Amino acid sequence: MPRMNVLLIGSGGREHALAWGLAASPLLGTLFAAPGNPGIGQHAKLVGLDVADHAAVIAFCKAENIGLVVVGPEGPLVAGLVDDLAAAGVKAFGPSKAAAQLEGSKGFTKDFCAEFGIPTGAYGRFTSLADAKAYLAAQPVPIVIKADGLAAGKGVTVALTRAEAQAALEDIFSGKFGAAEAVIEAYLDGEEVSFFALCDGEHAVAFGGAQDHKRVGDGDTGPNTGGMGAYSPAPVFTAALEARTMAEIILPTLRGMKARGIPFRGVLFAGLMITAKGPELIEYNVRFGDPETQVLMMRLKDDLLTLLLAAADGALDKVSVRWWPGVALTVVMAAQGYPGDVLKGSEIRGLAAAESCEDVEIFHAGTKLSGEKLVANGGRVLNVTALGPTVGDAQKRAYAAVDQLDWPEGFCRRDIGWRAVARESK
Repeated sequence: MPRMNVLLIGSGGREHALAWGLAASPLLGTLFAAPGNPGIGQHAKLVGLDVADHAAVIAFCKAENIGLVVVGPEGPLVAGLVDDLAAAGVKAFGPSKAAAQLEGSKGFTKDFCAEFGIPTGAYGRFTSLADAKAYLAAQPVPIVIKADGLAAGKGVTVALTRAEAQAALEDIFSGKFGAAEAVIEAYLDGEEVSFFALCDGEHAVAFGGAQDHKRVGDGDTGPNTGGMGAYSPAPVFTAALEARTMAEIILPTLRGMKARGIPFRGVLFAGLMITAKGPELIEYNVRFGDPETQVLMMRLKDDLLTLLLAAADGALDKVSVRWWPGVALTVVMAAQGYPGDVLKGSEIRGLAAAESCEDVEIFHAGTKLSGEKLVANGGRVLNVTALGPTVGDAQKRAYAAVDQLDWPEGFCRRDIGWRAVARESK
């Protein structure tokens, strides 16, 4: 089979991990990335494409004979990039604009779950602050308040008090997150798990589970973030729970989307709560998770490009997904101030020493080059990722690498994987 040129869209830690995985494929010709980052640049040719300019992306794909476009972030998916590529005869991994509503609209997903019997928390959907407050008054707390749209991952509040819930609603209806529409849903009690399934519109293949750490501080304290670390596999997510998730959540979603005439192709990222009833859906994302992708790529034994092509070609029934034994764990190094305002431009030293640690890969999330110096250029900056036979071993290796970094302006949680480490020590 001739080698294939691939264009990867995105610039974060997820995309660096995907670039690292794609670069190992025997099918790969040249890997391009737009816009990429210095870490991605170790594996791909970086191109200055405006990803929002779909005509420019298509022209680039034609000029460079791109066989597959891999779309990392949700924004271009919700904007319909895959539709426009398909119309121009360019193959892409990711859902159509209509199918991307599973992430693009919280209300769409809740209504969809209700229609197709997918287990999730009770909810109400509102376009008026007065109606939302009236519904809230009759609900118990804690309760979850969500802005309907993407909101860059920041439009979700787990409100412990009624006052906190009201303040979150007022933020949404002030237009802080764009369109003023809110979803209020019941708080689900249990342990959260991120679960991934590759889909081709007809078939779905399990693509692993991970446990993410959303709160900024040790012990799951402080405000929610985009994710401060993750590990995979998560011991709480047993093979029986994975089978139930496929049967009760993923496959009914695939059937329901097909029934609606908007088959889902790409990766379904189910944010789950493992409750006393079993797995329940908190939300869907329609792209790989960040930082979960970093640990999944470290564990993946099969060829990533083969799997993504099978999803794009409707051939997932012809492939399998196999994993290396052991555990992968990633620690997010963030700039001081995150998830609030951060100072950009501080120099990161010691990267070579950290990367020389056993079974460690460092994925760049928010970095750039300033002359010869590597500097911080975002909130989440590096993902220090390690493999080990147990969660505890992977954790030790990751933090040993973190301690080689010389970046006083950065910080991280020191307890990634704490629940699983506690289980291992029993």
